[in-house]
Amino acid sequence: MTQIIKATEAEFPIIRSIAFKTWPVTFGSILSEAQIDYMLEMMYSISSLTEQVNQKNHHFLLFREGNEYLGYASYELNYKGQDKTKIHKIYVVPEGQGKGVGRQLMDTIKGIALQHNNNKLALNVNRDNKAIQFYEAIGFSKVGQEDIDIGNGFLMEDAVMEKEIIK
Repeated sequence: MTQIIKATEAEFPIIRSIAFKTWPVTFGSILSEAQIDYMLEMMYSISSLTEQVNQKNHHFLLFREGNEYLGYASYELNYKGQDKTKIHKIYVVPEGQGKGVGRQLMDTIKGIALQHNNNKLALNVNRDNKAIQFYEAIGFSKVGQEDIDIGNGFLMEDAVMEKEIIK
């Protein structure tokens, strides 16, 4: 049985574990090991996850199949005061890819966005990430790009993508 659950602070170690399992595979050929290590600690320490939820209004979802967690996503409703939901993170463990996990997480976020009268989904993705093809296949389009200085001499070089959603 599969289910998508809203993550609480009790599940932060699970999210952290999935991140540490997926990032080297996802970004190993795109980013340096030093940048991956820096970003994992910056974004996935328990204190950072707590801040994302409690101060930045991010919501985390976990995808569970039986007793195994295969992926997670985080999103923010009414991003920057707009009728837009920003997907901040979505990752699926390598053995979970190709099983529809990412699509189910996206569909869940879309449903939540529509319940809150948000009519657009937005996300950033590394410009060299092959996930761009997945996002395009489910209706996202590139609307721009940005380079974000994350400190320690590192940049996130992202494509900005959006998708209109309707009820």
